[in-house]
Amino acid sequence: MAMVFSKHNQDDSRRESGGRVAGDAHGPAFSFIAPGSMPLPVIVAAPHGGRVYPSKVLAEMRDPELSALRLEDRYVDLLASRIARQTGTGLMVAHAPRAMLDLNRSREDVDWGMIIGEDKPMVRNSQVNRRARSGLGLVPRRLPGFGEIWRSALPRRELQQRIDNIHRPYHAFLTQELERIRDRWGAALLVDLHSMPPLRRSDSQTRAPKVVLGDRFGASCNGGLIDRAFRFLEGQGYSVAHNRPYAGGFVLDRQSSPSRGIHAVQVEVCRSTYLDDRMAEPSAGLGPMAKMLAGLVRELGAETARLGDDGRFAQAAE
Repeated sequence: MAMVFSKHNQDDSRRESGGRVAGDAHGPAFSFIAPGSMPLPVIVAAPHGGRVYPSKVLAEMRDPELSALRLEDRYVDLLASRIARQTGTGLMVAHAPRAMLDLNRSREDVDWGMIIGEDKPMVRNSQVNRRARSGLGLVPRRLPGFGEIWRSALPRRELQQRIDNIHRPYHAFLTQELERIRDRWGAALLVDLHSMPPLRRSDSQTRAPKVVLGDRFGASCNGGLIDRAFRFLEGQGYSVAHNRPYAGGFVLDRQSSPSRGIHAVQVEVCRSTYLDDRMAEPSAGLGPMAKMLAGLVRELGAETARLGDDGRFAQAAE
């Protein structure tokens, strides 16, 4: 099980990595970098930013270019890294691509119809794997309008290796870091950064949302954080939606615990704001979007620090 993290200290920063994409030749499953002294109790993470595709995985894909473009939050890691540099927050970036394993899904969210092997469990339809049956489970199987992603079934042992080398170490490390920040500040915030295809305007909206904030319908973070995020984004002229169509997924369920001082919000950014017309390469909008999101992270970081101070004061008063 690839749970060992490597550390590289340079100047005042912490640089760590963990897991494996697929053996030592393809590097770590994720990287983390943070200043030695963080000015804000925040980690910005990009779980769908991975673009390290082993040749064996590419050979199994029916259309590697199209599938990668549809599955990735294309270049959201560049947005995340710029935000972290401008704000001094921690940065967590996945290198393993979503096509191999989706870090925003539970380990139980498996479409067992795409798995072969003698140790494959007998699973009946259930709410647990409902999302997997739609095609976008722990290992994505099919895409709307395209069909099956893979040429053949995935061996059970390969699925387990991906869980042990990618999923477990990523979430174990993120939990550890959020708790460390919480212990230092009294509160911690995870900004789980994603990108989305352009949305359509609903009947109740004057403009289609460019940003969607997800907090698992109030379960993953303090309401004051969402209120502050809305005020900031609307003040910047952005149309914003809340929890629809994206409320957050397994990352928020796994990592957040507001009662213990650990908050998490998912931020979905429209790809048209920072990618070209094909939604394939960065555009001139990347810099301005990163700058705007850095402002949002500063606002949320300040509010999280205040929550931490209030929590410590309340505990001392007791």
